[in-house]
Amino acid sequence: MNGGGTEAPVSYETSSGGGDKKRDSLGTAGSPAHLIIKDLGEIHSRLLDHRPVIQGETRYFVKEFEEKRGLREMRVIENLKNMIHEANEHTLPKCRETMQDNLSQVLRRLQAATDSVCSLQQREQERKKIHNDHLIASEKQHKLQWEDFMKEQHNKQAEVDEEHRKAMERLKEQYAEMEKDLAKFSTF
Repeated sequence: MNGGGTEAPVSYETSSGGGDKKRDSLGTAGSPAHLIIKDLGEIHSRLLDHRPVIQGETRYFVKEFEEKRGLREMRVIENLKNMIHEANEHTLPKCRETMQDNLSQVLRRLQAATDSVCSLQQREQERKKIHNDHLIASEKQHKLQWEDFMKEQHNKQAEVDEEHRKAMERLKEQYAEMEKDLAKFSTF
């Protein structure tokens, strides 16, 4: 279970002068102690050093995750493409057709409503014109009646003034006669 990782060989050799004792105690490179130490290093790295295994597992996990994510994104994109195609090919033309049908119907209704409103306005204007004409005629008639009334009043006033003047003349004549009669009696 090497895992392709790096192994650090265990070496107890030192380059300075104080390491002669250890070198002597371990023996040479081919000695059994050296081989045992090398095997112990390998066992140690395989049992306790999990970095290469974890790195391999991590790489595998990332690779699988990216592949699954890529497939999932491809499915989402494909679904979006299908939805857009469906909308362009079926839904939009159906909506456009429905809109045109309904729009023409709405335009017909709007035209009918406009015609209705125009006829109502025309009737209202005619009614107002007739009413205004009637008011003007009525006003003229009232003016004529007023003028006739004022002439009649003026004539009546003239008649009353004439009667008053005649009555005053009669009274003056009567008082003048009474004064004459009184003057006759005062001479007796």
